[in-house]
Amino acid sequence: MTTRPHIFPSVFIEIPWRALLAALGACLTASLVLTMLATARPAEAASRIKDIASVEGVRDNLLVGYGLVVGLNGTGDDLSSAPFTKQSLIGMLERLGVNTRDAAKDLDTDNVAAVMVTATLHPFSRQGTRIDVTVSALGDASDLLGGTLLVTPLLGADGEVYAVAQGAVATASFSASGGAQKVTKGVPTSGRIANGAIIEREIGFQLARLKTIKLSLRNPDFTTSRRVAQAINKALRQPVARALDQATVLLTVPPDHKSGVIGLITDIEQLPVIPDQVARVVVDERTGTIVMGENVRISTVAIAQGNLTIRITETPQVSQPTALSTTGTTVVVPRTQINVDEQKKKKLAVLGSGVSLEELVDGLNALGIGPRDMITILQTIKTAGALQADIQVQ
Repeated sequence: MTTRPHIFPSVFIEIPWRALLAALGACLTASLVLTMLATARPAEAASRIKDIASVEGVRDNLLVGYGLVVGLNGTGDDLSSAPFTKQSLIGMLERLGVNTRDAAKDLDTDNVAAVMVTATLHPFSRQGTRIDVTVSALGDASDLLGGTLLVTPLLGADGEVYAVAQGAVATASFSASGGAQKVTKGVPTSGRIANGAIIEREIGFQLARLKTIKLSLRNPDFTTSRRVAQAINKALRQPVARALDQATVLLTVPPDHKSGVIGLITDIEQLPVIPDQVARVVVDERTGTIVMGENVRISTVAIAQGNLTIRITETPQVSQPTALSTTGTTVVVPRTQINVDEQKKKKLAVLGSGVSLEELVDGLNALGIGPRDMITILQTIKTAGALQADIQVQ
């Protein structure tokens, strides 16, 4: 019997080469993106230069003034105990053509209050624009509700008038009292006037004419300062920025920059930078608050914490004879119970070298340590030289 070989027919498959190449390219791209994401630092660690630095010279200026609030419903200053209010009232009336010198001793009103007026003059504020002002009672006025601030010049640090304030005071608070109870919401002796001051003088600062710009870091650090300069040079593709110190970065305006100084600041303030910080522990003993930085480390150290608690309870008992007895007397028998808690269950804990912030907190919490005791432990660890961080006690 002869066996004939099996002959399989040829199968031809048409492969779409363009689609295959596109699929391979997509896979390579996805693999590259995953690799970059795995090696890159978390995005939330980076901050914009706008958020960690400010342009030197672009700053607010504080204004202050003294004025009078009138129209109060019997809640103003007592003129007998606030002589400055009385003198200010007499001076204001004389400027308006009313002579009260002869009758000054009979002047008695409780509808006027002396106040301090404060405001913030923002950078590049122009003449004629308005700003908000805050009004605070200076004397013994109890409420500024319903009062009106009279024309008050606002002075800068140089003694010049930069704005003039006037308007109705809004306190957003109230105070009510009766014969046996008093209710107060908010602070009725302080109020605010929205757009209550008109700017009369501008602060001259020609930002667009600057040839160099200084960036001031809000949290000075040498590493952060250098990273800011490197980020700017990389974005502009030329060495125009350099770190002067831990708080200042000097930026030279490129002459070929088309947008000028304003455009340059707009471009660089959006650049991401990963700020660095000193390992620091801040302790507020008044509130028991502890704030630790990310880079705080602990060398190998053993910690034991416990408190000796002695509790004494007095429960005296009365001993008296039986009914109709003529021989016994009633006496008080003392009963004292003393409990001593040495907290023997709390054992010695060992923290290894290079312990992170999370491990430190978990270890101290495992000992059942509260914030108050934790402050003492951190100070003791620092004294022992095992806390690799700066500790600040407020």
